[in-house]
Amino acid sequence: MSNTDKKLSDIPVSVLDLVPVLAGKTPADAFKTSLDLAQHVERWGYQRFWMAEHHNMPGIASSATAILIGHIAGGTSTIRVGSGGIMLPNHAPLVVAEQFGTLESLYPGRIDLGLGRAPGTDQLTAMALRRDLRGSVEDFPQNVQEIMGYFAPATPGARVRAVPGEGLNIPVWLLGSSTYGAQLAGMLGLPYAFASHFAPAMLHAALKVYRESFTPSGTLQEPYAIACVNVVAADTDTEANHLATSLYQSFLNVIRGTARQMQPPVESMDDFWDGSEKYAVHQMLQYSFIGAPETVKTGLQSFLDDTQVDEIMVTSHIFDHNARLHSYEILADFFKRVESESIKQSA
Repeated sequence: MSNTDKKLSDIPVSVLDLVPVLAGKTPADAFKTSLDLAQHVERWGYQRFWMAEHHNMPGIASSATAILIGHIAGGTSTIRVGSGGIMLPNHAPLVVAEQFGTLESLYPGRIDLGLGRAPGTDQLTAMALRRDLRGSVEDFPQNVQEIMGYFAPATPGARVRAVPGEGLNIPVWLLGSSTYGAQLAGMLGLPYAFASHFAPAMLHAALKVYRESFTPSGTLQEPYAIACVNVVAADTDTEANHLATSLYQSFLNVIRGTARQMQPPVESMDDFWDGSEKYAVHQMLQYSFIGAPETVKTGLQSFLDDTQVDEIMVTSHIFDHNARLHSYEILADFFKRVESESIKQSA
C-alpha cells in the first residue's frame, strides 16, 4: 500500500480534551464529564486521551494537568492518557520528570508526556506561575533533553535523580504550531504533534520539516506525526452546524481577548460577530470538520490524503455532553480501533 492509499481505517484516532467548563457549571462538573468521555472513547477504541495545560481561563479546567491525567487514568483501564501538553517553561524539568514518573509507576504502559514551549496563558499569569521570566524559548531543547535524561537508566554517581522516573519508558512527544518544534522533534527522533485545530497556517511546512529532519533514535525509527483537528459530528449537517456555534463563540472570545465559560449553541452567529471577526475565526478553524457522518468522513479522508499523518487527534467544542459523546461515537466508526481489555476478554 502506498502512502497515498492510506485510509482513515488504517490509522488510530485520539482525543484532545480541554476539560471545558460550561456556562453555569463548575470545574468539578467538568472533571466528571471528562472522565465520562474518557470511559466512553476507551470502549469505542480510541488510542489516547490527552489534556492541555492552560491557565487563567474560566472556560478550561485543565490547569493542574498532571493531577487530571491521574484522575482519568485511574478511571480507565487501557486507553493511553497524557498531556497535550505540559507547557515546559512553567515547570522545572525535574518536577515534570517526577510527576510523570509517578504517573507511569501508577499506570504502567499508559502515560504519554507531550511537551510544549508556550506558556499556555498571558504574560502576567506566566509571571505568577514562574515568579520571573528569565527563561526563554532557547532553553526548551535543553529542558527537553534534561527530562529525557531523568528517564534514562540509573547512572552511577548521579547527584540528581528523578525518583520515581529513572529508568521508566515514558514516551516524550514534542508539540508545536510552527516549524520550531517540528525540527527539534526530528533532530531528537521523537514523535510530533501539531496543533492544527487552532493554528493551521504552518501545518504542511511543519510536517515537511519534521520528516526531512528526522533522525532515527532509540525511541523511534521512523517519523510519527499527529495532527489535531476540530470535529462536530451529528446526525445531520443542520444539527452539526447548530452545535458548532459553541465552537465559534469560543474562538470569537479568543480573538477579542474575552474570557468566558463555554456557551450554549445559538440559532445564528450573525448577531455575535462582524465580517472581520467571522473571517478571523474561520481562518483559525480551517481544519474543522462539521456535519453529518458522511460529510465529516469525506472531509477527514481528504485531510489525511493531504497530510499523510500517522494519527488524527480530535477535539470537540460541543456544549451538550450527550451530543459530544455522540460526535465521538460517530467518529469511532471511521478509524482503526484499539482493542480494550474487555473486548479482548470477550473475544
